[in-house]
Amino acid sequence: MQYVIRQMTPSEYELLNDFIYNAIFIPDGVKAPPKDIVYKDELQVYVKDFGASKDDIALVAEADGKIVGAVWTRIMDDYGHIDDDTPSLAISLHQEYRGKGIGTDLMKNILKLLKSNGYERVSLSVQKANYACKMYKKVGFEIIDESSEEYIMACDLLNRK
Repeated sequence: MQYVIRQMTPSEYELLNDFIYNAIFIPDGVKAPPKDIVYKDELQVYVKDFGASKDDIALVAEADGKIVGAVWTRIMDDYGHIDDDTPSLAISLHQEYRGKGIGTDLMKNILKLLKSNGYERVSLSVQKANYACKMYKKVGFEIIDESSEEYIMACDLLNRK
């Protein structure tokens, strides 16, 4: 499959609401929440006023003439927050584009971009049952904390290959 990874443009930031919804991990057999869940404060922290801060960085994957995935970071007090100097990361792909290496490429590109912008590390939160945990580990994230249901993971950008 051919796709291009590029910076998200400000006119595309509105797509982040759809992508944050697609980023919600829904275990097999569990009904998906209503789409308006994205307007809850704990999810709006990922998208509201995106682009207003120098720490707001986003890449997209474009295939078949449309944006099929996004990865973005910002310094925010979210589930994966570890300190006020470390951006938290969110990633999402449309269902039919998962498992094709696009997510891994998005991650590698955002990690490289963050490092070139002077960030020392990046963090994220992921449910333990989420298959994406393997990919996060593969690209350099390590578990730094956990609760009964989720991991907080961080990637050391300075020592990453």
